[in-house]
Amino acid sequence: MPDTLGEVILRHPDEAQEAAKKIKALAADVKVWLFYGPMGVGKTTLIKAVCKSWGVTDTVSSPTFALVNEYQDAEHQIFYHFDFYRINNEEEAWDIGTEDYFYSGNYCFVEWPERIEGLLPENFIRIDMVLEADQSRRIYLSKHE
Repeated sequence: MPDTLGEVILRHPDEAQEAAKKIKALAADVKVWLFYGPMGVGKTTLIKAVCKSWGVTDTVSSPTFALVNEYQDAEHQIFYHFDFYRINNEEEAWDIGTEDYFYSGNYCFVEWPERIEGLLPENFIRIDMVLEADQSRRIYLSKHE
């Protein structure tokens, strides 16, 4: 059963960095983070802010067509960013070595994880992003082990 870690409210994109710090404080002990939410809710924006909070100096962008981007911080720690929106089946994700990435010991940030449910590790942080009527984002965090 998942452990609820809490929730974060993001009222404006300018608050993404503060939200990222809060999420990092709650979830840094788990390496695979799964981002759920509809198109346009701000998954990539939040991942950019999370990477910045770790000191990633590379340009962070959605790997929509590449499926995975690799970033590094100043200490050469590696971060992987996945976007599975455009895959047709889990085999495509399997073919790029998704399992190797997930068990590499590096942070993995995954957009559209519902498209590869059969490949997901047992331990992960689930980040659900919900667009509210006032255009704020409510971000729910849970830990799955």
